[in-house]
Amino acid sequence: MVQVFIGLGSNLGDRAYYLHQALVEIANSPQIIIKKYSSVYETEPVGKKEQPQFFNMVAELESTLLPQDLMQRLKEIENTLGRTHTEHWGPREIDLDILYYGGEVFNDEKLQLPHPEIVNRRFVLVPMNELAGEFLDPMQRLSMKELLRRCSDIKTVRKISPPIDLQVKV
Repeated sequence: MVQVFIGLGSNLGDRAYYLHQALVEIANSPQIIIKKYSSVYETEPVGKKEQPQFFNMVAELESTLLPQDLMQRLKEIENTLGRTHTEHWGPREIDLDILYYGGEVFNDEKLQLPHPEIVNRRFVLVPMNELAGEFLDPMQRLSMKELLRRCSDIKTVRKISPPIDLQVKV
C-alpha cells in the first residue's frame, strides 16, 4: 500500500454533493482505502476568473494501484459523476488530481508527480496542512507547513463553517 494524497474540487451545481459522491466512489473502488479527508474550503478560481467559487479538499488514501491506474480510476469517477470538459481551467462539476503518490517523482505525457502546481496553490496547501503538515514534498524537500508559509498565492481559502459533513466512512 502506498500513501496517496488527492485533491478534490467542484464549482458547478451542488458542490458538496459532487465532493461527497467522489469520496463514495473512491471508497467503493477496489485497491483504494480512504484514510482521512480534510475540511471543505471555499476558494477563488485559478485561471479563468469569471466562474463560480470552488469547494476544495484533500483526501489521504492508501492504494496498491500504480499511479497511472489510479489516475485512470479518478478520471472514470469524474466521468461517472458527469464531468464535462469545456475549457482549460474552466468550471467543472468535479476535478480529481493526484497530488502525491508516496514520495515518488514521476513524469510522463499524462501524469506528473508530485502535481506540479502544489507549491503555487493555497487551495491545495491549506487542506494538505490540515491533514499532513509535516509531509515532505519530494521535489522541494520542504514540509507542507513550510510550503504554505512560502506560498505567494494570495487567493482566499475559507474553511466552510459550519463544516460540511460528507459522511463517508473511512
